[in-house]
Amino acid sequence: MDTSVDPSLSESPGARDSAADTGGPISHFFNSVTSLFGDLLSAAQTRLELVTTEIQEEIHRTAEVLLWAVIGIASAGMGLLLAALAIIFAFWDTHRVLASVLVTLVFFVIAIIAALVVTSKLRAKPRLMASTLNELARDSERLRTLHE
Repeated sequence: MDTSVDPSLSESPGARDSAADTGGPISHFFNSVTSLFGDLLSAAQTRLELVTTEIQEEIHRTAEVLLWAVIGIASAGMGLLLAALAIIFAFWDTHRVLASVLVTLVFFVIAIIAALVVTSKLRAKPRLMASTLNELARDSERLRTLHE
């Protein structure tokens, strides 16, 4: 009669688990690739969330600026029209043509100043998604330093 004991039965369950965890170089390679893939997905998700946040902020800012621009233009237009009529009516008996020409010149000066302000504002506008581009540049730099 054979009294030998099967070696797998004499091992404790914890010993078998630790043996499976130390699978060898291929197992470590797959663990590393999986970890790298998870890190890349996490970084991509973070950057995508940053892009969507910046786009939402830009849309909100643009809508707010447009709303206030429309309110300002309508109010200024009504005020300027009424002021122009008041000036023309005040000088109706003496210098109505001169008053009309001066009021028209004032409107043209205001239009030129507004055009210059709009042009300078458009040139000074921050770059769209600047934070996202900065983060992607930092990520690229980190990856380059890891490979060196």
